[in-house]
Amino acid sequence: MGYLEIILIAVSLSMDAFAVSITLGLSVKKPKIIEYLIPGIYFGFFQALMPLIGYYAGTLFADKIMNFEHWIAFALLSIIGANMIKESFSKDSNKETPNSFQFIKMLLLAVATSIDALAVGVTFSFFNVNIFITIIIIGFTTFIISIVGVKIGNLFGMKFKSKAEFAGGSVLIILGIKILIEHLFL
Repeated sequence: MGYLEIILIAVSLSMDAFAVSITLGLSVKKPKIIEYLIPGIYFGFFQALMPLIGYYAGTLFADKIMNFEHWIAFALLSIIGANMIKESFSKDSNKETPNSFQFIKMLLLAVATSIDALAVGVTFSFFNVNIFITIIIIGFTTFIISIVGVKIGNLFGMKFKSKAEFAGGSVLIILGIKILIEHLFL
């Protein structure tokens, strides 16, 4: 497996984090540097960690995770998405949502958006790849794409916040449903 394939995998894996980062960018009027970095750090770290775990776990652990990883991703994304939709109907919809970057919320989002990377890590164990270079590429790619997502979300920000927050919550739920359908029926 060459670097081009690894970069394409990294970009593909980071798309869920990108979508979530856009919704996070909606939650603040004028993001500080830390609010750009937090999603990148969380998502980049977990997108790098999961393939490493998958790589070392190999096929032995894969069968056990593959049976329920889609349910975990579905539940986490649906709960967070439903909360965003609820907040979109709030009377305070024009205010900033400072709790968007809270530790527990970011942790749940990072885990939910990186579960697929665990399975990718298992596949890496079948190829002759340098896993450390691979996870650095995946983590860095996700870090950058997440920062860009926050910026894009913020650009559309407060003007369309309640509608965008509703859409963002819907996207998270749809993403959870998509993951579930792919694993149950495809």
